[in-house]
Amino acid sequence: MIRTGDQYRDSIRDNREVYMNGERVKDVTRHPMFKPLVDIRARIYDMAHDSETADVMTVEQDGEVNAVGNALPYTQEDWWAKRRATDTVLETIGGVVTRVGDETVGEMWSLYDGQDLLNEVDPQFSKNIQSHIKKVLHEDPFHVSANTDPKGDRSLAPQDQDPDMLLHVVKETDAGIVVRGAKYETAAAYANQAFTKPTIANWGNAEMSDYAVGFICDLNSPGLKFICRGGFAGTRGDERDYPLTNRFDEVDTIVIFDNVLIPWENVLFYRHTKAATFIRATLHRYSAFAFVQRTLKQADQMIGTALFNARQTGLEKQQAVQEKLSQLAIWREGINAHLTAAIALGERSPAGLLMPNQSLLMTGRCHALDNLPAMMHISRELCGGQICVTPNVATFESPETKPWMDKYYTINDSWMAEDRRKLLAYARDLLNSDYAGHRLTFQLFAQSPPFAQYGAVYRNFDWDGPLSFVKAGANLSDTVVKGFKPRNSDCAVHQYYGEQLKDAAE
Repeated sequence: MIRTGDQYRDSIRDNREVYMNGERVKDVTRHPMFKPLVDIRARIYDMAHDSETADVMTVEQDGEVNAVGNALPYTQEDWWAKRRATDTVLETIGGVVTRVGDETVGEMWSLYDGQDLLNEVDPQFSKNIQSHIKKVLHEDPFHVSANTDPKGDRSLAPQDQDPDMLLHVVKETDAGIVVRGAKYETAAAYANQAFTKPTIANWGNAEMSDYAVGFICDLNSPGLKFICRGGFAGTRGDERDYPLTNRFDEVDTIVIFDNVLIPWENVLFYRHTKAATFIRATLHRYSAFAFVQRTLKQADQMIGTALFNARQTGLEKQQAVQEKLSQLAIWREGINAHLTAAIALGERSPAGLLMPNQSLLMTGRCHALDNLPAMMHISRELCGGQICVTPNVATFESPETKPWMDKYYTINDSWMAEDRRKLLAYARDLLNSDYAGHRLTFQLFAQSPPFAQYGAVYRNFDWDGPLSFVKAGANLSDTVVKGFKPRNSDCAVHQYYGEQLKDAAE
């Protein structure tokens, strides 16, 4: 089933307990701080019905039309279709948003790959993850991910402080488990369900833990409270001065679980530290692709803004300017190369899905995010100090000041004052505003902190190739061959020809 935008809006008018600035929100679809993103999410649903975009946004499987973002990936073509659909969404809405529903379902696919582990504790848990993946495909909910707990004192075990600092099970019933605690999650206040899982992976040697629990949470469940950070939309005056702030702020929420019942059919693992460890180690093996693709489009925003500014001021031909523009392009194409190669050298998962090449995807994520602050700084340099000093739109329109704005902001017949104002307002909101600073921090930490991202690189990089090359070059003895398999080719070449030989044999 493909939902419409109105069906999505109706689904979140469920009297959920949402608070913004300390006040209860009556209708998240109409509140000025939620409405812009609710409208974007609704627009994405409607794109599946729009004759101009339906073919890009949907896929037919087993006689049913589903959202391409929810479809399980089995081939390279599946990943190209997902990438094209995301590009189409971001181009259509005219900006970059992260939680639009196509990336968080990938976290469920990671647990789908861990069914053998789930079967160790209870075969029903394996059946539950299969059931919910099908449910997401057929019912098309707005699905988000709930990872981060308040944590409290991280030097202490959860049992040695307020136990609610980490989400945990307080009781089992015939109907399901009852959980307490809290999770931070972007877009939870206007989503339908969340894949909720532990924020840590290590419980020491404990064989059982009330904190090692993962489940699907219906976000209209009794006992949930949504306490949101103050939104940016509608708080910065005329939206023409802050075109990104007022359209693309995704509201982050602390979701309070106040003795919430999770039905057994929604429980994906419980008191199973192996499953919890597995999901933390593999959580982003699929979802990182969509996340990195967002950064690619953010790079396009910065390049387009900086290049327009250089051209309209006549500085594009200066060598120093070209050098900085090239740095932006190198960063952008590095992200593009990692995404493209991750598809081209995709890997088969334990459940038979096609994963993006894990080493290339995880190194691509580090390349994208490590360079993001520096690239924003280069973009600021190319835009210049006018993004700090340009007056607001009211000054450009006031009869008393408009003539002066027209005089000093018009460059030629191609660049009149109004277009320059729009460009500088966009640049300020992209690079210098509260929204810009929030967005930078969000990007750096949204999937995991930097050390965890580097940990993913360490776990997925093919160390055997460099070791083999040095063993042969240094003429080392076979006694050093411990923990790796020597070979005589680069990992990409080895994988490519290995797949070719496999295809030939089949």
